Amino acid sequence: MERLMTRNIRFFAIGLLALGLAACQQGGQKQTLGTLLGAVGGAVAGSQIGGGRGNLVAVAAGTLLGAYLGGEVGKSLDKADRLAIKQTTQQTLEATPSGNTVSWKNPDSGHSGTVTPQSSYKNASGQYCREYEQAITVGGKTETAYGTACRQPDGSWQIVNG
Repeated sequence: MERLMTRNIRFFAIGLLALGLAACQQGGQKQTLGTLLGAVGGAVAGSQIGGGRGNLVAVAAGTLLGAYLGGEVGKSLDKADRLAIKQTTQQTLEATPSGNTVSWKNPDSGHSGTVTPQSSYKNASGQYCREYEQAITVGGKTETAYGTACRQPDGSWQIVNG
């Protein structure tokens, strides 16, 4: 039961990350991105607390708190930050060896972030995919999330739900 719950939390977190990054890539609202990234981070943190019913409560509380804090962080991301996130993620997934972290920083806003890719693999459709960790720091607060992206025929990487 606990293993199934952990797996569901992971898929939930990856799904939220995918939605948030898709909104970011399509010029979506920065607060939405921050809220989603915060919810993912909160859910992951909450999943590490307790067991059984207490674990579910911790995940729910972590998700809500993370969403609130992430929304506050997200309010501060500007267009240049979102472009840096998108470009760094695309370049990192395409060319960075597994486990190596690539950083970005917007000198105007002071915001920064990192992307750390994992090994690539072929999914059931034959696409190359990679899991990765992404962190965004705004005003000294860092939000971390995990996701999966698959390489498209045009060479771009598309966020998927795992």
